[in-house]
Amino acid sequence: MKITTQWLSNKTFVSANEHGNSIVMDGTPAAEGWKRGASPLEVMLMGMSGCTSVDVAAALQVQAGFADCIVSVEAERAATAPKVFTKIHVHYKVLGRGLDAAQVNKIIADSLAHDCSACVMMSKIAPITHSVEVAEA
Repeated sequence: MKITTQWLSNKTFVSANEHGNSIVMDGTPAAEGWKRGASPLEVMLMGMSGCTSVDVAAALQVQAGFADCIVSVEAERAATAPKVFTKIHVHYKVLGRGLDAAQVNKIIADSLAHDCSACVMMSKIAPITHSVEVAEA
């Protein structure tokens, strides 16, 4: 895996992987004006959310009735530098018809504990809690 990041202007950068996929990141505080992209720390949480979402959706797609998986991540940071994450909460909303809530919970627990590399890495930095909502769709 290789990522290249290039400065665009001020606190704005573009990062690309070796396949040419790119994202814009902007470290400008919201109070200072228009942001051209997510902050680097927001991108870290997006990566974590995406990684666990892939695990959960892949496991549930084989089940008849699976419709959607929405993952929200909220994090708290230290008050002083370095402002590392101190708490991370992941909320899963899984939609479908006739889904087995116990099975959904197990899939999510497995993702957080050992299947999702991003979650495992982030758990070394801050405690991760989670909640699960299984709803009919």
